[in-house]
Amino acid sequence: MSRRDDLFKALAAANAAAALGGGESRIARQHEQGKLTARERIDLLLDHGSFEELDRFVTHRCSDFDMQDRVYLGDGVVTGHGTVDGRRVFLFAQDFTVFGGSLSEAYAEKICKIMDHAMSVGAPVVGLNDSGGARIQEGVVSLAGYAEIFLRNTIASGVVPQISAILGPCAGGAVYSPAITDFVIMVKESSHMFITGPEVIRTVTHEEVSFEELGGAVAHSTRSGVAHFACAGEREAIWTIRQLLSYLPSNNLEDPPRRPTEDSPERRAPELNEMVPASATKPYDMRDIIRKVADDGVFFEIQEDFARNLVIGFCHLGGQSVGVVANQPLHLAGTLDIDASIKGARFVRCCDAFNVPLVVFEDVPGFLPGVTQEHGGIIKHGAKLLYAFAEATVPRITVVTRKSYGGAYCVMNSKQIRADVNLAYPTAEIAVMGPEGAVNVLYRKEIAAAPDPDALRAKLVEEFRSKLANPWVAAGRGYIDEVIVPADTRPKLIRSLRMLAGKRRSLPPKKHGNIPL
Repeated sequence: MSRRDDLFKALAAANAAAALGGGESRIARQHEQGKLTARERIDLLLDHGSFEELDRFVTHRCSDFDMQDRVYLGDGVVTGHGTVDGRRVFLFAQDFTVFGGSLSEAYAEKICKIMDHAMSVGAPVVGLNDSGGARIQEGVVSLAGYAEIFLRNTIASGVVPQISAILGPCAGGAVYSPAITDFVIMVKESSHMFITGPEVIRTVTHEEVSFEELGGAVAHSTRSGVAHFACAGEREAIWTIRQLLSYLPSNNLEDPPRRPTEDSPERRAPELNEMVPASATKPYDMRDIIRKVADDGVFFEIQEDFARNLVIGFCHLGGQSVGVVANQPLHLAGTLDIDASIKGARFVRCCDAFNVPLVVFEDVPGFLPGVTQEHGGIIKHGAKLLYAFAEATVPRITVVTRKSYGGAYCVMNSKQIRADVNLAYPTAEIAVMGPEGAVNVLYRKEIAAAPDPDALRAKLVEEFRSKLANPWVAAGRGYIDEVIVPADTRPKLIRSLRMLAGKRRSLPPKKHGNIPL
């Protein structure tokens, strides 16, 4: 056998060793826990045969604690690039079979390299996280590696899409990288995120809490809002990544990809004429309206279990990707509260960063009242949503389906904060407050002195509604561009988006604004 043959054989052996990660026994243990390996996850995510691995033979440089005798090719993270639906994506997949996926200096350098590549060519970054955190044996060097990654997450924010899937543990400082990214996906029962674990909490605060209660997918998708999706399994999580990428451009200089559809842009939906209840207090599901309008009835909802009084997500209209923000009358009557304001603001800014037009479906009676909301900072948090809409330069369209009251009228993409097209259904009520509340304020003394207070109140409420609580006053001033038949919502939106296709608007030169964080 020639020397060349020996070298080829050695390369094949090294490739095989790298592919095994921490070894067959640890791979088996990963499978026993219901988890896929790093390479299996990559194969599921990327188009078949498209993965190009980088730094397969990188190893750690630590010699403390006998680490020189424990060396694995790749050092616990698989990095590289490939395609999703034919579009370039860079990614890293943490390998729990090697040192529990813990991060070393060399490991961090591998991640930083692919993030730098992604920025230079303008492609999304996907992180498949499954790690025990910083590698203790490397001390501050490992912490410095995390900081290098955080810096790149921050610089890349709004430049290329960043998506994080949490497919195992993610604790301590490691959580900040996913938190900076655009979307966080978790898996129920098997993934966890927290700054300090249950044992530390028990010691310091004497609180008893399980891993799942503290930082599981359900906790973060319903209570904290950290996670955008809580998936039933890893395959669903990876499918979710592919779906998200299908609505987003590769970078902030491109438009989102278009999706072919046979759904006619002129399709009317007569059932919409009956969908908004005649009673102003009767709830309905705003998602039904969105699906009737969207291409092929497909609406990809985001954070559906957090702040359910506001609905956000993506759909296509005439093949064009759009971001949807909608009040949800089924929950808290569609009022805006702290969580809904934060949820909406984050999504609006993401869409604006990546050139995704915004369509708003509005039915909002105002901001949620209460001491808890005021002391929790509803003024500051509500201002975040206002700020996000006001600074967004993408095409912005609003459809008022029913209520649009008070300050919430201003916040929900009103004409005065530079919305491009504002439409309203004939059922719309646009006023400072609802007729009942307004009458109680304006005619309190008259009602109290009346022989039949209830009859007078009912008469005054109807007069107020016919005079002010309707779309005609706003339309008369140009605040509403058109009052439309609900059945025509889809063609009206698509025509508006086509009209706005060449929109050009920029903000004054500045380092950055000072959003009320």
